[in-house]
Amino acid sequence: GKFGGGGYKISGGLHGVGLSVVNALSEWLDVEVYQNGHKYKQTYNRGIPQAPLKVVGDADFTGTWVTFMPDDEIFETVEFNYDTIKTRLRELAYLNKGLTIILEDKRAGREQRDEFLYEGGIAHFVEDLSKNKGPLFDKPVYFDVFYGDTEVEVALEYTDTYNETIYAFANNINTEEGGTHLEGFKSSLTRIVNDFGKKLNVFKGDEKVSPEDVREGLVAVVSVKLTEPQFEGQTKTKLGNSEMRNYVTKAMNEYLGSFFEEHPDKAKEILVKCLTAQRAREAARLARENTRRKGALESTTLPGKLADCSDKNPEFCEIFLVEGDSAGGSAKQGRDRRFQAILPLRGKILNVEKARINRILENEEIKAMITAFGGGMQDDFDITKLRYDRIICMTDADVDGSHIRILLLTFFFRFMKPLVEQGHVYIAQPPLYKATKGKTEKYLYSDQELSDYLAEVGKCDIQRYKGLGEMDPEQLWDTTMNPETRTMLKVTMEDAVEANETFTRLMGGDPELRRQFIEENAKLVKDLDV
Repeated sequence: GKFGGGGYKISGGLHGVGLSVVNALSEWLDVEVYQNGHKYKQTYNRGIPQAPLKVVGDADFTGTWVTFMPDDEIFETVEFNYDTIKTRLRELAYLNKGLTIILEDKRAGREQRDEFLYEGGIAHFVEDLSKNKGPLFDKPVYFDVFYGDTEVEVALEYTDTYNETIYAFANNINTEEGGTHLEGFKSSLTRIVNDFGKKLNVFKGDEKVSPEDVREGLVAVVSVKLTEPQFEGQTKTKLGNSEMRNYVTKAMNEYLGSFFEEHPDKAKEILVKCLTAQRAREAARLARENTRRKGALESTTLPGKLADCSDKNPEFCEIFLVEGDSAGGSAKQGRDRRFQAILPLRGKILNVEKARINRILENEEIKAMITAFGGGMQDDFDITKLRYDRIICMTDADVDGSHIRILLLTFFFRFMKPLVEQGHVYIAQPPLYKATKGKTEKYLYSDQELSDYLAEVGKCDIQRYKGLGEMDPEQLWDTTMNPETRTMLKVTMEDAVEANETFTRLMGGDPELRRQFIEENAKLVKDLDV
């Protein structure tokens, strides 16, 4: 069986309950097993076998076929999201080179099919992740090594961007919180870069680069496969096997060290990039210290323009990021001061996708947000220190407001990613129109709502709001800020790889990628605000 060593070489499951759970949560489930020249079948109804296991035919191949229907008495919905399944199966194909995975949707009106096969495995994965980031080399550094039954597979590429993109997997499971395999990768990469920096005379004297400098612009995938994985927590998002740190370190020293030895020109290119990052980070550190001396980043000194709430329990508090002083003034007057804080932002914040850390930390609006939120940023970000449970982007309903919103989301994704991953970011939905007929007023939030309302009531006076500042405090409260009546959109992230690619494509330094995006999606635009 599974735990006797005869069934699987490696497995992501720890408890052997996967199919049992699916069976328990299904209206019906059929299992067909093709083995020993026979076809075996058993059917279950709400977890109960309808008959003993039977031989129902012959077979000249081996395999398993499981068919099930989720139980609608247990689940609110039994609809499957094609894109969610597609993302996971594509990931599995990257992680298992040479494996073909076919996904088909046979639902009426939604028929589609995808087939995934990556002969290059995670090297292909890294190529796809870095293709729009300006990769420094023609192909990623890649190695796949076995230590007994344990496999260590690493692919990495440096790009001319400033953000790191690293994914770590254990037995095909995305260990989002990292673990010993990722620790081994990061520490050995830093040590190798510093050793070769001195060896190749790129680093002078006592010059050293930090782990953050080494990972600037890095795209990497680390995948390990082991017979007895020890995951921390039921969700398996962190690997705990201590020996994996040593295995990954050993592989990195041997294979990445050899790459640096055999390709000194490429090694120097990486070293110079790391050194440039170190100097920019040092400039940022000095700027931070200078700012701290002035009190701007101390948690006890909140931004002067922040109108904070009186309640100090983060669980009940929310902060509105408001475009401009005019709307900020209305929001401050209209809010519930007990639990709603207001931080006005002047103009468009810096596009962090195209800036180094020293420039980012010089931006006044970004500094104000870091200080107000209280959780820090990047590797130092601590979500337990967050001062507000909900961070709400409240911008105008025009193209400038949309741009500011995207700049904010780019900053959150790159420097405070747990905010997005754990559902703390929201988009306010201010009305686009106010319709008045006699003494009746109605706020409408989209062109479709306006069209439907006019069809229902006929002619009436229409006011289009071009900005939040056009609403008085009471209107802003009633339409956008009152928890009892407002509508907000929660920012979620189902596919981190696609999100990363989208921010690179739309907010990065290559205008050609944006032009391609516009050409591909222009047909979807109904109304253009220019």
